[in-house]
Amino acid sequence: MAGVTTRRQAAAAQQEKDTTVVNGSAAPIKGQEETRENAPRDVLDIPDDDEPAENIFLFYPNLIGYARIILAVASLYYMPIHPRTCTLLYSISCLLDALDGIAARAYNQSTRFGAVLDMVTDRCTTSCLLTFLASAFPRWAIVFQLLISLDLASHYMHMYATLALGGSNTSHKNVDKSRSFLLNLYYTNKNVLFIACFLNEAFFVGLYLLSFSSPLLSPSLLQQVPPSTAAAIHQGAQVNSSILSQIFANPYSAGALEMARANKMDSFWPWVITGVSFPVMAFKQIVNVIQLVKASKWLAEGDIQARREARKIAKRRQE
Repeated sequence: MAGVTTRRQAAAAQQEKDTTVVNGSAAPIKGQEETRENAPRDVLDIPDDDEPAENIFLFYPNLIGYARIILAVASLYYMPIHPRTCTLLYSISCLLDALDGIAARAYNQSTRFGAVLDMVTDRCTTSCLLTFLASAFPRWAIVFQLLISLDLASHYMHMYATLALGGSNTSHKNVDKSRSFLLNLYYTNKNVLFIACFLNEAFFVGLYLLSFSSPLLSPSLLQQVPPSTAAAIHQGAQVNSSILSQIFANPYSAGALEMARANKMDSFWPWVITGVSFPVMAFKQIVNVIQLVKASKWLAEGDIQARREARKIAKRRQE
């Protein structure tokens, strides 16, 4: 039994190897103390008595962000054939965009994760709606495709330029007036930001509703019925729909979905929403163009400065 050691004996032997005696007390050997000091706290799992444990993912603004995503996905499910349900869910998701900011300020829970989650949710929901509009109005598909590209490109360029040149702790909403007065007004004035974003979405929602109601934009939505047939239907005669199953064998085809959208609602209020919100939507697209141009120039200035510094370092090495 002399060669057999217990767990306690093995641990004690290992501790003797890892420590040295300094002034009669055990201390870590050289290098181990520096390693522990430089290691991340999440790796060492050292509790901090001064700071309570926080879960960023469960902050109130982020919970609101998750609710926005759920509502947006639900609206996409109803989007092809249920305009009222889709509009209700989509609108609530957009309105919650303002509530998460209020919650972040009220509970002091502003985080970079929350800011990115908010932006990504906005970009994805708008892109999905524009994708549907491109399929509902195929003649205008290239316009919606360009709007999607402009929206994604301008925000990505702006966010990347802010992080690369402004620092990791700089918010993309901190735009100096000297760089762009319009962008500064757009991002720093909460009323301007809310109205611009809300009416921009309202314009596209109005177009979405018109895809169910306006024969001017979708002529196939309005089908003329002969007077005799209309009178028979009015008296309760059954409509022979077998021809529809012959034309649209797949109920999920584009043609079948277009027939399902036909005359779902009156077009008066969708036209009002679209007409009122159009100027603000145009303003939002101008902001996106300016944002893209300014971010590109900012990145180019950073490249010039970096190349200048690199040349200086190269000259010093040659000397």
